[in-house]
Amino acid sequence: MKKILFLTLALAATVMLSCRSTKRDSTATSDTDSVAQVGPTFSADSAYAYAEKQCSFGPRTMNSTAHDRCGEWIVSKFKEFGCKVETQKADLKGYDGTTLHSTNIIARFRPEATTRILLCAHWDSRPWADNDPDSTNWRKPVMAANDGASGIAVMLEVARLLQKDTTLAVGVDFVCFDAEDWGTPQWLGQDSEDSWALGAAYWAANIPQGYEARYGILLDMVGGQGAKFYQEGVSKQYAPEIVNKVWNTASQIGYGSYFPMSDGAMVTDDHVPVNEKAGIPTIDIIPYYPDCAQSSFGPTWHTVNDTMENLDRNTFKAVGQVLIQLLYTEK
Repeated sequence: MKKILFLTLALAATVMLSCRSTKRDSTATSDTDSVAQVGPTFSADSAYAYAEKQCSFGPRTMNSTAHDRCGEWIVSKFKEFGCKVETQKADLKGYDGTTLHSTNIIARFRPEATTRILLCAHWDSRPWADNDPDSTNWRKPVMAANDGASGIAVMLEVARLLQKDTTLAVGVDFVCFDAEDWGTPQWLGQDSEDSWALGAAYWAANIPQGYEARYGILLDMVGGQGAKFYQEGVSKQYAPEIVNKVWNTASQIGYGSYFPMSDGAMVTDDHVPVNEKAGIPTIDIIPYYPDCAQSSFGPTWHTVNDTMENLDRNTFKAVGQVLIQLLYTEK
């Protein structure tokens, strides 16, 4: 999944970026005392297989047959796992005036529960590999194994593990956002923040009256090799307590190396409209590669190399087990 991002090293400004050094966060809190793992064991193999299945349809670019077929498969899997599933269809306008036939997929585990946690990711693919080092690839679609499929794969595995659960104290909403990655191509030499995250913006502006979630977690590119998830700036601005909660949990159950207690950058992503329009405190778990020359989102971001061979089961495991721990410690 993913969109073109705007990064910054301070909460005040947003600049388009590549790779820069991170500013250490003097306000971050860390509780390094280990705790016992609770809840089921997250299967990285299962999550990897769900990502692979999405890629088997081809790039899931907007208005394509591959996109529609994959969407039907995602709906069928959440139903198979016992969720109540709805689709939210809308015709949205891309930056270039293209009508994007968008479908947000909403799957609810224990819909009767009044206390809810929101998990979300985008499922569409970038139509242009406009960050590829080879300019002849710029107008080729991205397979989006990491930037799209990985977040959905983690949510599907969480849903599979929850399907027969009777002990979880909260309900869980899985929202698969569409039309996230139709943002302005880099070759235009300009960018517009409101050209990204269109499906999330539509969902956030049209949530059912009275809907509430305790907090939300956006999963973006959560399966890449060498990924480390620094504390993203917009997340810290809107939901600092949730950032601390997630990063402390990772440290407590042995995944602190994947979740450094350090600042990343500010990112324009699906969590922005969820915070600003829906009012749900939502964080972004997204990788940051401060020393990567190709992109601070990693070497495969928006390139033709965002493929299955560049995913890592260990990254899936770290993110997925932290989510399970979080859910099973909610009261």
